[in-house]
Amino acid sequence: MNVRVTALLIEDDQILLLDQDTEGDRSWSLPGGKGETVEEALRREVAEETGLDIQVGRLLYVCDVVQAHVVHLTFECQRTGGTLGAVVAGADTRPIRAVEFVKLAELPSLGFSGRFLELARASWPGAGSYMGLKANIGL
Repeated sequence: MNVRVTALLIEDDQILLLDQDTEGDRSWSLPGGKGETVEEALRREVAEETGLDIQVGRLLYVCDVVQAHVVHLTFECQRTGGTLGAVVAGADTRPIRAVEFVKLAELPSLGFSGRFLELARASWPGAGSYMGLKANIGL
């Protein structure tokens, strides 16, 4: 299995998302990727994909995408600098169409489930837990 790290950054009831092709039906996703250490990969990927510098916080959840042979590690993150939208061209294999802070209430219209919205609004109860399949968190 491969490991993919993702950043969950919420400011003022808005969540940081990327508009790019995903393995599913949604085009909006959390920024992240894989590579070096988990923390280094997360910082590098967020900087490349969004233009933001981050501080990596607590582990929110671990989940599986069995058909893609991937384990997702998602961390709560805080912005420490950078410029939103200063995307590094060609750094990602899937072109990034947009980088935005989106109101949490708009998540369902972007293909995120009510379960994901509920968990985000509740500040991820059970943080650090293994959640099983990605569908269990509403993705």
